[in-house]
Amino acid sequence: MDTHQAHQWAGEAPEQPQRAVGYAGVLRELLPIALWREDADGRVVEWSLAAQDLLGHLPEEIIGRSAATVLVPEGNRELADELTRRVHAGETVIGTLSVRHRSGQPVTMEMWIVPAPAPDGRPGALLVAVETSEVMHMRDSLAALESLFTQSPIGLATLGTDLRFLRVNEALARMNGVSAADHLGKRLSEVAPGINATALEAMMRQAIDRATPVIDTRRTGRTPADPGRDHTWSCSYAPLRDTSGRILGVIASIIDITEGQQALVEAERARQRLALLAEAGTRIGTTLDLHQTAREIADVLVPRLADSADVQMLEEILAPDEAGTARHGLVRRLAATFPDPSAPTAKLAPGMTFQVPLGSVYDRVIEQGRPMNLTYADIPALITDPRAENLRTYLSTRIGSARLIPLVARGTVLGAVVVTRLLSREPFGEQDCLLIDELVSRAALNMDNARMYTGQREAALTLQRSLTHNTLPKVPGLALTGRYVPASEHDVGGDWYDAISLPGNRTALVIGDVMGHGIHAAAVMGQLRTAVRTLAGHDVPPVHMLHSLDAIVADLGEDEMATCVYAVHDPATGGCDLARAGHPPPALVTPDGTVRFLDGPPGTPLGTGADSFHSEHVPLPAGSLLALYTDGLIESRHRDLDEGMRQLARALAGPDRPLDAICEATLTHLTPSPAQDDVALLLARPLFQPGGGYVS
Repeated sequence: MDTHQAHQWAGEAPEQPQRAVGYAGVLRELLPIALWREDADGRVVEWSLAAQDLLGHLPEEIIGRSAATVLVPEGNRELADELTRRVHAGETVIGTLSVRHRSGQPVTMEMWIVPAPAPDGRPGALLVAVETSEVMHMRDSLAALESLFTQSPIGLATLGTDLRFLRVNEALARMNGVSAADHLGKRLSEVAPGINATALEAMMRQAIDRATPVIDTRRTGRTPADPGRDHTWSCSYAPLRDTSGRILGVIASIIDITEGQQALVEAERARQRLALLAEAGTRIGTTLDLHQTAREIADVLVPRLADSADVQMLEEILAPDEAGTARHGLVRRLAATFPDPSAPTAKLAPGMTFQVPLGSVYDRVIEQGRPMNLTYADIPALITDPRAENLRTYLSTRIGSARLIPLVARGTVLGAVVVTRLLSREPFGEQDCLLIDELVSRAALNMDNARMYTGQREAALTLQRSLTHNTLPKVPGLALTGRYVPASEHDVGGDWYDAISLPGNRTALVIGDVMGHGIHAAAVMGQLRTAVRTLAGHDVPPVHMLHSLDAIVADLGEDEMATCVYAVHDPATGGCDLARAGHPPPALVTPDGTVRFLDGPPGTPLGTGADSFHSEHVPLPAGSLLALYTDGLIESRHRDLDEGMRQLARALAGPDRPLDAICEATLTHLTPSPAQDDVALLLARPLFQPGGGYVS
């Protein structure tokens, strides 16, 4: 039988007398109550499942045996005999006694031993026992869980088959506000009609008719003990039978769980708060986009904690280089959520700015960096626009509570979040405020990370744009096109390409890849590009160019590394000389459409100091195509390098197409979405006059 479910039944009553009875406790896992019966000779004739759990004896092992021999420790035999004589004489005994476990260890139990005569008139005893350590454990657990369940006295009673009280303990008498004596001979409906006694009596009747316990039936009502207040009780009922299996009545155990019910409600709220904090950790800051992070904050707060959320940031934080005295105290709305259809959201759109009134509560929150609850008196000072009368009216008539929480990260106030609840909802409580403040505090760090990243990214993009160009020069004998694709809108790296005019109508082609991303990689890339252009002006051959670049990267630090291809095209010879520094092999497309990857020495990456570079001559006949690229084009976590090179070969086939079309098709075909690395691609095609010879 599952004792965790209210009104759960073990099954229909058996045809033969049942000797192993079900659990008779309330919430077996909280406080199991063991039951067993002994006949006039002290033999065990009934044994409950709870008794089996507590003392280890299986029904088939103990039924029919002497209880004194099996259950009573050696030193307690005389006391047990004395108690048996008193119970057989009609006395009820309540006390703390040791009972022997199947393992031989004593178990201290709170026991209630009552006379229970057999049908033949001979005396017997019914024993109700609760393990003392379980009671203590329950008390300790309740204290540790901050009154999740407050201890309530257990009411015990026996009732006959007519559902009239036979015996009642003082705890139950106190619960009902009726003396124990005044219970006897009466039904529950006569003693405490205010607790829906009819339904409880129906549960007792089912326990009798089905011969199985009913566990944890919950009822709420009022008794003469406390007529002005509702109480909630957990009621359990177990059938009481004699040795022949005949039902004599029912045993009731009652626990007042009124305070425990409230503790359960509070515990559930606490669980929900912890779950929301955990969820916020996965939902806020999923990207390094400032506006997206602000929207995520609003989405977490509404509707579970608030009916609206307004995320605002100081302009002087958003754009520090542009902020002047006139911009001090100016805030910009980054995200706002107002599900209430009657809210005048036209005045609350993201992107709008307003000036924080000097000396207002908003100004104090920004100045002090501490959250504050807003009152109706704060509204006029916060909303001074004469055109916002609808908004002021809405806040004054529909909002029940509001709170202003500063966004503080790394000791700096970035802005604030305003949350509100409608009048129809319970106002913000202390625990609500603590949770909201914690969420906003955590979100502020995400916003600051996004802000700093955005600033660094903008700086990197500015640096990259200043160091690279999108338009390649017109050079003798070659048609050129190239593309640079960053890993994402939020990331830049150190990939670059370039074409440089050299003496004698020659052209230098260069492509490189600095390890890493961000402003540092862009800065290193800029230094290498400048060095290449400077050295190219001195007509340095490819191998010497790579030697010089290797020394430059090595001087930047041990952790710096880059790859590069440097090629010099000479229209007079119809080919080019190139050298590689750990870079992927260029692709050559012959006039018949065959694609091959140059198999010359790959060289070592720049900055390693290995200084192993070799030159390779590559013919570029009419109708051919040379493709230089970075590894981001062919490498992906979804495909290996060989597959990437095969896909590139397929994309480059057909060299007679326009270069821009080949470039776009190659990037579309090979670049994954989302991109995983920067990509640079440079294509070069020889140019010929109709009658032969290069175009200058």
